[in-house]
Amino acid sequence: MTSNQSAIFVESPLINSCAPNIRHGFFTRKGGCSSGIFTSLNAGLGSGDETDSVIENRRRICAALDITPSNFATLHQYHSTDVFVATGGIAKDRPKADGIVTNTPNIVIGVVTADCGPVLFADTKNNVIGAAHAGWRGAFDGVLENTIAKMETLGAERSEIKACLGPCISQASYEVGPEFIERFTSKNPAFSKYFAPSAKPDHHLYDLHVFIIDQLKQSHVQTEDLGICTYENEDDYFSYRRKTHRSESDYGRQLSVIKLGA
Repeated sequence: MTSNQSAIFVESPLINSCAPNIRHGFFTRKGGCSSGIFTSLNAGLGSGDETDSVIENRRRICAALDITPSNFATLHQYHSTDVFVATGGIAKDRPKADGIVTNTPNIVIGVVTADCGPVLFADTKNNVIGAAHAGWRGAFDGVLENTIAKMETLGAERSEIKACLGPCISQASYEVGPEFIERFTSKNPAFSKYFAPSAKPDHHLYDLHVFIIDQLKQSHVQTEDLGICTYENEDDYFSYRRKTHRSESDYGRQLSVIKLGA
């Protein structure tokens, strides 16, 4: 992990290996000012946390990447395949989308997650970056391919794009019912490989990590999976499913962000 000021984040070795002009981070839940079930770096504007706390947490995330909050652009996510092109910061009226891309230097773009897959993209040859919120529905419907295609409209080359999947829920913690697997296998019988039997009758364990990585590989971009489970690592990550199992009233969200420019 890399710590800068008070915020803690994980970086992608793949993106770091050849990206001196890229700053990025998959932020944990540490280093913030929120309390209770939102302790501590909750970045979810849609959560029930105190708005001032979320804004301060986002300011700390920006400070960790040496950027001002006015140059920070995030989305109103709704498990879609829509992708937004950012040309500046977004202070309010966040666009409804689940992918965001830019070729404008010194803008931080990012997505919030709490079990879904955050994917960061970088084409360092053509200076285009992206971020996608890939839950099961978004990944299934094509948000990753749409994000890559939108990067291409800004001049990116598919062969130059590097994509990293950050912390998300692991297969061992992702039990689903029969209607879930039916949705996948009815689209493609080969999708059965993403499911393993669980202890509960007629239920399975879904491998979101591998599904996302396979979708990225099929889009012909370089891929990496950090292999971190949000559900199992409570000290470091928020988890929607953990909240559900505990019947808690709400949950925090962590941010994954990327910036073009030193």
